[in-house]
Amino acid sequence: MNHPTAPAEHLLLLACDFTRHNDALTRIRLTDSSPTTALTQQVDSTQHLADSALHIVDILNAQSMHHSPAIYTVYARVKQLAQLTTDASGHLLDAVDILDLARAGIPLPDGGPLLTYQQAVGEAGSRLALVRNLTALGAPDAFTTAEVFVTERRRQGARPTHQPPTLSYAQEAALRAVAQGKVTIAGGKPYLRSDDLRVSISTIRSLEGRGLVSREPCPLRLQAERVRLTADGCQGLAAAFGRPRAPALTAARPSTSLSAKATRAATR
Repeated sequence: MNHPTAPAEHLLLLACDFTRHNDALTRIRLTDSSPTTALTQQVDSTQHLADSALHIVDILNAQSMHHSPAIYTVYARVKQLAQLTTDASGHLLDAVDILDLARAGIPLPDGGPLLTYQQAVGEAGSRLALVRNLTALGAPDAFTTAEVFVTERRRQGARPTHQPPTLSYAQEAALRAVAQGKVTIAGGKPYLRSDDLRVSISTIRSLEGRGLVSREPCPLRLQAERVRLTADGCQGLAAAFGRPRAPALTAARPSTSLSAKATRAATR
């Protein structure tokens, strides 16, 4: 990709990968028979996030644009995502080493103690908790960075090469929530990790019908499916950034005088 929204599209894909990565972390059980296998597999996924973030830096470098303060902020945020995931990968490798050394009866390096396997599980668990903390906000951070980038490029006069899809307020709000990893399906109904937004199943189905979102199994407790953006959804949402949003529909309220009349009539 080499057009004004290319970095944003890659950032939205990165946000999807963060969500999938963090979902996968919930499946790791250090008390299982072979936790090091699960941890090693997770290292590959975590390192992929770091590699993807560094690739986005290369895509940013290929753009012809003015490096305004907003663009410098985008660079800083993308590099921070790369650093956070690199650190997370290191913590996972540490957890693997701690468990392997304890199983082999070898003390920790640099004069560290010889841990029982139960102690090693506790130490590895602390590393896993650090990984969860480091990557927890990856999806919303990547989403916000994508929006900042496109909004600034529009301000600079660049126009997306793709026409954004026509979306209602509810559809765009749902796409934005999905992009941030906030929407799952439980009992056939959307579950949203947000206090100020509701998403209906009909809205999800309408976006699915247009090829903008899809579902995949979700390992979170009591959640059956995760809703995620498709490649077309990433492209469409990136093209919609920085544009006026459709107004929210609000129910009409009766005037104060009519409400008062109705109340008086009901009490007679």
